[in-house]
Amino acid sequence: MAPLDTRDAVHYHLGKFPPPPLDLPRLMPGLLDATAALARYDQMLRGLHNSELFVVPLRAQETVISSRMEGTISTLDEILQLQAEFGDDDDKAAAKVRTDVIETALYRRALNTAQHQLENGQPLSESLVKSMPRQLLSFGRGASKSPGQYKREQNYVGERGLRKVSFVPIAPEHLTSGTEALFKLVADETMPLLLRTALAHAEFESLHPFEDGNGRIGRLLITLMLWHGGAIGAPHFYISRYFEDHKDEYIHRLREVSAQGDWNGWCQFFMAAVAHQAARNLEAAQNIRNCYEEMKPRFTRLLASRHAVAALDYLFTYPVFSNGRFTREAGIPPQTAARFTRMLLDEGLLQTVIEAAGRRPAVYRFESLMALVRV
Repeated sequence: MAPLDTRDAVHYHLGKFPPPPLDLPRLMPGLLDATAALARYDQMLRGLHNSELFVVPLRAQETVISSRMEGTISTLDEILQLQAEFGDDDDKAAAKVRTDVIETALYRRALNTAQHQLENGQPLSESLVKSMPRQLLSFGRGASKSPGQYKREQNYVGERGLRKVSFVPIAPEHLTSGTEALFKLVADETMPLLLRTALAHAEFESLHPFEDGNGRIGRLLITLMLWHGGAIGAPHFYISRYFEDHKDEYIHRLREVSAQGDWNGWCQFFMAAVAHQAARNLEAAQNIRNCYEEMKPRFTRLLASRHAVAALDYLFTYPVFSNGRFTREAGIPPQTAARFTRMLLDEGLLQTVIEAAGRRPAVYRFESLMALVRV
């Protein structure tokens, strides 16, 4: 095998983190815009009776996009179908589902697990971040790469399949001091939260502390820091869509941090990303809410039951579902749930994904919602 080509690679900025004081006058307009946009999005969700109904689809979107940025390709339909058929049974899923789909689903589970850990009082710490790869990489290509342990050998960043390196992260022998400086910054509440989050994400990606999963975990860190710091009321802000749409600039800005020490340029890009994605998330959540409000009277009239709203809530939480799980989990009597499924199919509100066969239950899709959130 040909040796790696590192001739044009940018090397990690050893000994230069944390950076010198940022140019706050230059950054302040973007910081204010991002703060206001994020607050509008969060306020809209806080005002909803059950905001979880409207962010579950956005969380599924983030799962697909963040994984796609790392070359793990799957669709939202595949991820939700996996959950509908197998739940958390990875062994059963592994025999029947593409590896990429399972790896993407594990990203979603890692986010949910980190959320529960913080809700139970665990600090946003190095220990919590190190626990993420153990779940994220518990199956598939990353399972053999010591998930949850820091790298022991030098890693490199470049185009997958090519031998040309574009960035050389910190060397393993300097990683301990590097992560200590990073998590000291994460805990430093004297710095504005959005700026601190911007610096932490860039530094995490520059350290590339794990053998695999660094991009996905670094983007999870953004959501968790904004939530833990109080900028959002729940971990429901997802930024990967903007990074994917502006991937070349995203990579360039991260490289310039090490190549030129341009932390201000990176922070400007990050603030623009937050402001744009907050507005986009707000529009998406409003569209999902409007769909819910449109469907509520239709379900009420069609199903003519006190369980109609419970059925609607279930479909917004699980827009792809198995008939067996619907009858068990929706809080609706089994015979009533089965009758609802038939009526919704007849009305065209559900589509059949998999026909029932033997002991395998049918799987259905709530297309009205899926059409709004596919990526």
